[in-house]
Amino acid sequence: MKRRTFLQTVGAGAVLPFMLQGFSVRAFSGQPEFYNALADVACEDRVLVLIQLVGGNDGLNTVIPIDQYAQYYAARPTLAVDEKSILKITDSVGLHPNLSGINNLYKEGKVCIVQNVGYPSPDFSHFRSTDIWLTASDSDKVVTSGWLGRWLDTQYPGFPKGYPKGSVTHPVAIQIGNIVSTSLASETANTGIAFNEPNNYSNIVNFGNSSATNTQFQYQVSFIRETGLQIQNFAKPVMDAANKTQNKSTLYPTKGNNLLADQLRIVAQLIAGGLKTRIYIVTQPGYDTHASQNTIRQGNPHTHPNLLLQLSEAVTAFQDDIQLLGIADKVTGITISEFGRRIQENANLGTDHGAAAPLFVFGTNVTGGIIGSNPVIPATVTLRDNVAMTYDFRSVYASLLHDWLCVPQQDIQNVLYKNFPLLPIIKGSTASSVNDTDTKQQSSVSCTCTPNPVSNNCQITIVSDETPTKLSLYNNIGKEIEIILEKTLPKGNHTIQYATQHLQSGNYYWRIQTARTQHVIPMVVLR
Repeated sequence: MKRRTFLQTVGAGAVLPFMLQGFSVRAFSGQPEFYNALADVACEDRVLVLIQLVGGNDGLNTVIPIDQYAQYYAARPTLAVDEKSILKITDSVGLHPNLSGINNLYKEGKVCIVQNVGYPSPDFSHFRSTDIWLTASDSDKVVTSGWLGRWLDTQYPGFPKGYPKGSVTHPVAIQIGNIVSTSLASETANTGIAFNEPNNYSNIVNFGNSSATNTQFQYQVSFIRETGLQIQNFAKPVMDAANKTQNKSTLYPTKGNNLLADQLRIVAQLIAGGLKTRIYIVTQPGYDTHASQNTIRQGNPHTHPNLLLQLSEAVTAFQDDIQLLGIADKVTGITISEFGRRIQENANLGTDHGAAAPLFVFGTNVTGGIIGSNPVIPATVTLRDNVAMTYDFRSVYASLLHDWLCVPQQDIQNVLYKNFPLLPIIKGSTASSVNDTDTKQQSSVSCTCTPNPVSNNCQITIVSDETPTKLSLYNNIGKEIEIILEKTLPKGNHTIQYATQHLQSGNYYWRIQTARTQHVIPMVVLR
């Protein structure tokens, strides 16, 4: 087995295991998912914190469409949040009442909500959809490298041999917790290595020379031993940072079992202690809410409202902590989840795997507000109906890469395999002039469908601002079923006649995308 092949098999990079405040901490000292994209950027002191909400967060009960409350309640008579308790942030949008901390950060301009984030042709498998989010692949393609690791093979040949060296003395990415990041997934399984006890890894590092010289076993053990010695060198700056600074916020929960807050507490401590790590990953499991979503039951100690409360408490305490520690301006955080949930509640008083959902980006450098409009809840909804995607999650990644981590545009295309429109997430970003917020649509591109509902034929009218335009039709489960138009249109009005005889009755969505904006409009087919 070649060294590079074995590196990919064991998780592509050194995993540093040790215990810090009761958590197993793993430092990826150059894994392909994160290393090379962050090693040579101008904004070298900027940090990105990814909070993975494992299981598929229910977006409709997180960011609530007040302007469609009647339809929302009709689809969820048991699970719908009481209208009087919703935390109203605009005339049409509200937050779950357990998100009071995030609501306060929103009022301070430190939270950006991106609506309806997903990808074309969603996969409703937890494992596959998580893999798609962490590799930034199309849903019909399987890749083995992560979205920030595409540069490693070209810029760091031979890695990890010889590292740490030069200025690369600190881990580039750290995951805190006991769940191995699926950014380490191969085509068939998660191949990351994690050890909960330091002495277990020490036993491998100090393993004596085997008598099986020149065999595959001997080669692999030697490679692990060599990597382990490198890990020990990366461990010292991590432990030094952990011992250098104490947390200052008093907002961290002292009661209950908020593991997310405990993880973020460590992240704040390491950043403030001077660690030069660029990426931190923390996880909050429990979001697979198929049954009893709002009710505690055996095997389900954390209901969705409780999960949102823990999320809000953790993010609020973390943001307060990094502010008190004087490092708030160098940190931006984002929540991601493999998918959202269906619009209609199911018979088990839960919600099934869905498509798009909102996400939060938080920090002192984000453009506070809402990007995108509320999801459309049809007047007649079925168990198959999904929230339609407005923004591809790779647009969010591209925006953070470009405007927060200062990655050149041409390199972003290599990382994400294609170009995606940038969103005005970061203050002063290149996309700020086209901030499509909930309250004001500044783009000159628009799309209408008449008649609606439609029986056999409809007319699509596009008002173009002379930019590359893509018009796609999506079905009610969020799958892109047809690309109608993909070219640059001259400035002005354009009409397209579309026959719908081949479509079954139901809810559909037109999605129009240009280099600067994305919109979704519903279409109902009635026979």
